Amino acid sequence: MAQPQPEKRSTRRFVLDLPIAVKFLDQQAHDVSAHSRDVSSRGVFFYMDSKINEGSPIEFVMTLPSEITLTEPLRVHCTGKVVRVDNESETEQGVAVAIEKYDFVREA
Repeated sequence: MAQPQPEKRSTRRFVLDLPIAVKFLDQQAHDVSAHSRDVSSRGVFFYMDSKINEGSPIEFVMTLPSEITLTEPLRVHCTGKVVRVDNESETEQGVAVAIEKYDFVREA
């Protein structure tokens, strides 16, 4: 019988279905829409219709709700690298991204 694997994550994950604006940073830079499954301070897992490869650099913007920020909703601009791609269905793929840098975006 297989032994349960110990949890490797050192930060808390929040199960959140948030809209995410993703910007591909490859030679054909373009934007797509996605939605999150879960978010932590070090990474995010989201679903999108476009194909992307493991190792790809990306940027994305998401708005954290007041339930997480404990104040007003907060827009966060992130840069990161795709660490895993799950082809779970024919229409969407799951994408795990390690966040390398983030900045809070002030509303104009």
